Amino acid sequence: MSKEDKSNVSRLFQMLEATGKNYDIEKIRSAYEYAAALHEGQFRVSGEPYISHPIAVAEIVASLELDTNSICAALLHDTVEDCSEKTDLKEIEKRFGAEVAMLVDGLTKLVTLYIEDKEEAHIENLRKMLLAMSKDVRVIFIKLCDRLHNMRTLDAKPDPKRRSTALETMHVYAPLAHRLGMQKIKQELENLCISYLDPIGYEEVESYIKEKYGESVGFIENVTAQVETKLRENCIHFALKGRIKSAYSIYRKMYNQNKSFDQIYDFYAMRIIVDTELECYTALGLIHEMFKSIPGRFKDYISTPKPNMYRSLHTTVIGSDGIPFEVQIRTWEMHHVAEYGIAAHWKYKSGEKSKEDMDKKLEWISKLVETESGVKDPDEFLNALKTDIFQDETFVFTPKGDVLALPQRATLIDFAYAIHSGVGNSMIGAKINGMIVPIDSSPETGDIVEILTSQSSKGPSRDWLTIVKTSEARTKIRAWFKKEKRADNIVAGKAMVDTEFKRWKRPFTETQRNDIVATVGQRIGFNSADDLYNTLGYGGISMTKVAGKLHDEFEKTVAAPEPEVKEDIKAEQIKTTIPKNIKSNGGIVVDGENGCQVKFAKCCNPLPGDTVIGFITKGFGISIHKHDCPNVQVMMQNPDNTDRFVEAHWEKGQNMGTQDMYEAQLCVYVEDRLGIVADISVALSDMRVFLLQINTTKSGADKTVVNLTVSCKNVDHYHSIVSRLRSISGVIDITRGFS
Repeated sequence: MSKEDKSNVSRLFQMLEATGKNYDIEKIRSAYEYAAALHEGQFRVSGEPYISHPIAVAEIVASLELDTNSICAALLHDTVEDCSEKTDLKEIEKRFGAEVAMLVDGLTKLVTLYIEDKEEAHIENLRKMLLAMSKDVRVIFIKLCDRLHNMRTLDAKPDPKRRSTALETMHVYAPLAHRLGMQKIKQELENLCISYLDPIGYEEVESYIKEKYGESVGFIENVTAQVETKLRENCIHFALKGRIKSAYSIYRKMYNQNKSFDQIYDFYAMRIIVDTELECYTALGLIHEMFKSIPGRFKDYISTPKPNMYRSLHTTVIGSDGIPFEVQIRTWEMHHVAEYGIAAHWKYKSGEKSKEDMDKKLEWISKLVETESGVKDPDEFLNALKTDIFQDETFVFTPKGDVLALPQRATLIDFAYAIHSGVGNSMIGAKINGMIVPIDSSPETGDIVEILTSQSSKGPSRDWLTIVKTSEARTKIRAWFKKEKRADNIVAGKAMVDTEFKRWKRPFTETQRNDIVATVGQRIGFNSADDLYNTLGYGGISMTKVAGKLHDEFEKTVAAPEPEVKEDIKAEQIKTTIPKNIKSNGGIVVDGENGCQVKFAKCCNPLPGDTVIGFITKGFGISIHKHDCPNVQVMMQNPDNTDRFVEAHWEKGQNMGTQDMYEAQLCVYVEDRLGIVADISVALSDMRVFLLQINTTKSGADKTVVNLTVSCKNVDHYHSIVSRLRSISGVIDITRGFS
């Protein structure tokens, strides 16, 4: 063991002893020694002994004041995955107990989560994560600590890995930390992510923060001194700290709201921590007595806590120098919860918090698992996660004064189904603050919403499926249609399939049609064609997810018409210049032969759907170019190359539903705007397009050229990528290929 590892282990045990909590130090030491023995000879990419990582994760877990078994699981979390030839879960259970084994098992199942990949295997990983959380939330606590240390040491990874890890962390783990109220971990993850996703923008923000803080130290010290004096005069025991917003918080305001540095008015913040809830409101009154408050900037999260248990008073006031600053006021208990969220309430064997109380705080996880269990569409599953977990909330009141938290932009229909499925199914109208409004309206925080119902209601409308924002509402609407309208669903689903069949413009029999639908239905998991029609009809699965499978089966079942043969072309007239010992790949047919070894020219990167031509190289098979490739035009000028060009085209179906991916190069001309590279990365991630390479070049005083290499299925896919990127503010033009 290295001296550094010994030092880290010593620090961990010193930390545990300093807490004064009743940790089982011997059990934790045994877990460390077992993990160290299993990881012996393993090293991280940075060259450090691998055991340094579990020790660091255990330290972060200990800082959350989690229990003995959580710290043991942190030390052992990679053993089953990375040392499977030496240990397994049974051995872990034998040595450290069933609870530690359960936590390690949950962590092992969360090894990789590809949020930008829609494939069902990776969607299943997300489901496993939610299921593991619902069984024991400590699994995700430890996983967040694991991810935090990986982000802290991400410099050792190659650039593509750094970017993909940062994107995954920004899209999944930082929002989860927020949803669990773990603001300290969330903020550090966000800052680390943006430093890798947009290093130039991040450095600019950091430089601005240092510069402005240096200019304003006097302002912060002056305001702090005034507040301290006032609180002491009123005999309030307090802790006070002046601070500035985090780099990511400032970056996000500039990115989301397109603000300049000078337009960010809540750059400064002050946090006041007092002993009692009453003193919170007393301190608030004193602050408003000293400084002029800004209307509309006061929030009382003490009387109306956020769903993640966050409680605090927020107000924004203007200092004597005319500079606005935010003030947060909370008790010590509220502060601990704000920093560590649900983890702050996780007390084991202490009797301080009952299991029922904890279960209530975590019921949203179980509810989400239940709601999402029937969703088969990967696109919909990810969208549901983004809506139900990863969005900010709107707090809306019922007429009785109860508070419901909804995702931002959720509708009154979502509100009705959040109350009860019966309320949603019998909804005929709604009021906001006593005024009748359309049911697709979105309430705002503080609104009082009343749902109007009728026993004679005919139930929800199918149109509601496209209006609602939450998966809970969508699932309940589908459940109603599935139960009450099966016959109508079958008719609607059959009409959708008929429309798809007509697109292929080829005659088929009714028997063939029924066989195709039944076969595809069985592959997806339905017992009959009617079950598939029913699910399509009530929206349980989208037509886009079925169309490709129907078309593949259609091609196998329905014979294509015989092509017309021109009599004036004889077989001996077809030139074959390809060496017979060359074999095929790439979905390309060369001169009528599919037995040719080909490579795709890097000068033009042809995609399925492009008109292509082959060029016989010397010793490297056949190079496939776009027909209008400039290099082809130049080579055709040379008479010696006449016999080296051969006809080529894509195999049948290569441009329709192929799973092969090709490289596409884009040259994106953009305004020199902070955050535009991050905009492009996020847009590609949202489209589930892998970014293989990116580099930027200045072009004039206020222009930049961004060269991208992305994964692409075909020309249609390329055009959809271009269309999405063109919609980004600041994108001037996009051309194919590099500049």
